[in-house]
Amino acid sequence: MQPLPLHQVILMCNLNIFGQIFRILIGIIMIAAAWYGPQTQLLPLELMNLWKLGWLGIIPLATGVLAFCPVYAVFGIGHKPDNSNTHKPNDSHTK
Repeated sequence: MQPLPLHQVILMCNLNIFGQIFRILIGIIMIAAAWYGPQTQLLPLELMNLWKLGWLGIIPLATGVLAFCPVYAVFGIGHKPDNSNTHKPNDSHTK
């Protein structure tokens, strides 16, 4: 199996920089809550298992770092600008 060409890998990125930063921050906050939350005694003992949900922060952290959201890819949603409308040189002016 051959690796994908670089132009296909770049096309797989479907998040813009603001989406990436937001996902990375949310992921870090969720993971920090899962790591330090049980030590703080903020929740009663009956709800102490809710801190484990913070480990789901790995998902937004990974999608932010990779700039790729598989859910967006399935539904065809993308936050990166479409490069198909960029100005291309016109060959009609050359002889």
